Amino acid sequence: GHRKIEFIPGMVGPILEMTLVPELELRKSTIPIFFDMMLCEYQLTRSFSRFEDEILRKLDSEVEGGRGDEQYKQLFESILLSCCRRHPELAKPGENFVALVTGLLERLLDYRAVMNDENKTYSMSCTVNLL
Repeated sequence: GHRKIEFIPGMVGPILEMTLVPELELRKSTIPIFFDMMLCEYQLTRSFSRFEDEILRKLDSEVEGGRGDEQYKQLFESILLSCCRRHPELAKPGENFVALVTGLLERLLDYRAVMNDENKTYSMSCTVNLL
């Protein structure tokens, strides 16, 4: 109820960890929790910047730690876009947020993939893209 806001940003990291477990049904059932957090913060403050800042910060360390994959990126994008589009006031800011996160996730996954690669030119290219 009205106390949900007290869990943002504190629960973003633990829920992100849970959504990153490579189990399709778990991901499908937990990713929508992010939308609930976005909506909760938006209804109180007219933005979801605390949630956004926290998920971006945590995502970086989680992917660096070996979690996340292409399937996750696709599910995150499709599930959250679908949720956001059902709420007119969150459609545009939600789409922008999803584009930001999936873009970052793509770059982080590319960067992680090449860190063990011998092709130094490609590694540099990914590093530049990430910056």
